[in-house]
Amino acid sequence: MQKGGSFLTEQVTEEAIFTPEDFTEEHQMIAEMTSEFVQKRVLPHLAEMENHQFTITKQLMEEAGELGLLSSDIPEIYGGLGLDKISTAVISEMMSVAGGFSVTHGAHIGIGSLPIVLFGNKAQKEKYLPDLATGKKIASYALTEPTVGSDALSVKTTAVLNKEGTHYLLTGEKQWITNSGIADIFVVYAKVNQHHFTAFIVEKAFSGVSVGKEENKLGIKSSSTCAVRFDQVEVPVENVLGEVGRGHLIALNILNIGRYKLGLGAIGASKEALKKTIAYTDKRIQFSTPISRFPLTLEKYATMASYIYAAESTVYRTAGLLSEAMDGLADDVEMKKMAKIINEYVIECSLNKIFASEVLDMVVDECVQLHGGNGFMEDYDIVRMYRDSRINRIFEGTNEINRLLIPPTLAKKSLKGELPLFALAAMTEKEMISFLPEDPDEMPLSQEKMLLSNSKKISYLLFGMMLKKYKDKLEEQQEIMVNLANIINAIFAMDSCILRTEKSMEKSKKEEKQKMLYTEIYCQEAFQQVITEATDTLAYMLSGDELRLALSVLKKYTRYTPKALIASKREAATSLLKAGEYYV
Repeated sequence: MQKGGSFLTEQVTEEAIFTPEDFTEEHQMIAEMTSEFVQKRVLPHLAEMENHQFTITKQLMEEAGELGLLSSDIPEIYGGLGLDKISTAVISEMMSVAGGFSVTHGAHIGIGSLPIVLFGNKAQKEKYLPDLATGKKIASYALTEPTVGSDALSVKTTAVLNKEGTHYLLTGEKQWITNSGIADIFVVYAKVNQHHFTAFIVEKAFSGVSVGKEENKLGIKSSSTCAVRFDQVEVPVENVLGEVGRGHLIALNILNIGRYKLGLGAIGASKEALKKTIAYTDKRIQFSTPISRFPLTLEKYATMASYIYAAESTVYRTAGLLSEAMDGLADDVEMKKMAKIINEYVIECSLNKIFASEVLDMVVDECVQLHGGNGFMEDYDIVRMYRDSRINRIFEGTNEINRLLIPPTLAKKSLKGELPLFALAAMTEKEMISFLPEDPDEMPLSQEKMLLSNSKKISYLLFGMMLKKYKDKLEEQQEIMVNLANIINAIFAMDSCILRTEKSMEKSKKEEKQKMLYTEIYCQEAFQQVITEATDTLAYMLSGDELRLALSVLKKYTRYTPKALIASKREAATSLLKAGEYYV
């Protein structure tokens, strides 16, 4: 099993990663079934759900349950399908076209149900999972509070054991809880005796549970979001999820899975926005020409598709890692072991969330622009997609919080000996003066591999310098931690693009021109970001001769002859226009 974060320190081979080209016939069938359900059953009712007619939502969730679209992660013995993680990933991506309904679906099958699937005991699974698998009951995840957001473990909701030792009395308020208006079961986090962070399974039917009014949100209006209050709610002791005082193992690792799944949804939504926009611009005539033919339109198509390709490559690579680690696990895996398995890929999950959500925001923003004035009119789907996209950079921990997780996590893994980052930093520092840049050869992707290799060396240098200079006070240097996280994000995406394209060429025994173009475009633009982030970081950490020396070294690592991206984008966009959608 690959170590989390090893993409930064090892040369992973293309055979070792999962890509969308590896989908089986069963995966393709699941994708088609999910897409058909969304197109024929969900989208015709989206306007009604946008107006909070959530009886329709509940009906559609039961229909999804009948098709098995709620139970892919639930073992067969509890009424589910127990599918592999790739199948679940495909469902999440295909469902993303359904606007706010996809949030309802995603919260139910993800952060709502998975705590019980992964951390519940046999009795809890037998009691709750069959109804969650069919959609007879809807799940919700209640963590956020009015005064508690990113600092999730400081919740104020309390749980006190009664004198008889039979029930916990739960008191507190949760805010902005997805599915809360239609949910039957809540996974609630509270502190036992004000100290021991613990997860509970709470039924809406329990006395003292009350749900507030529907929030008036900017987007995802077709999903239910309310406050939930708990007033001395008697929760049976057998509804403690996991162990008292170990709720953090559930909360943080379920959020890891949620971040990865959010990335899948962002990919699907990005593809749909691009598809709708190509269709619109192909019919919109200006100056006697469809605006889809204008060079600047073509440039936007190619840029969007290249970044979608990069995000898709990273997220499905992570799906492969989770599939390898989790498929076939016994149903009674010990809580600590399960948490460790999921936590192994905390860096990849955070990067998926950051990158895919920001790609989606870039895509919908450009798509609104290409719609012109109509992009500001509610009659067009792109308006809703623009509004709906914005929450993704806030959901499941803000993108800022996720970026700040990455450098400390890498440092911890290095201290434990799980990643050789300290050794690589020392080796790179030792060789930096004598380092001589080499020109790429004529082999496909040679330059992209060089940009990736040099980006890694830059990250090692910065990582070593930051730890040496700030030691245990690194958390006070948030700006440069974010810079390093951005470089690591670029490395993960560049590496995933290159490996996917190489694997595809090896599999098909042909050049795979479109994938090559996407990889060239993304890698060159990402490398420019690496240069900017590294320069900014060095200028903050150093001064005088030290800075001048460091910048001269950086210049050696960043020397390359740029490719003509204008020509590459025109070529890539021609195929996109012909296909009428995201095309690989």
